[in-house]
Amino acid sequence: MRIEQVNAKALERVDYDRYLLSVAVSERVKELLNGVKPLVKVKENTQPTEIAIMEIAEGLIQVKEG
Repeated sequence: MRIEQVNAKALERVDYDRYLLSVAVSERVKELLNGVKPLVKVKENTQPTEIAIMEIAEGLIQVKEG
């Protein structure tokens, strides 16, 4: 799946709230950088932001307001 499609799916998961998505991605990137294993299969050079967006798009990360 292309990254544009993944982004669209992730936005759909957060009811098209770009701010909420950016906060969720930021929090997940911090976790990934601190050594938490990705929940999706990724290539070696995949950026943490891409991993976080893929996880949200697949529904593996629950995003909550507040």
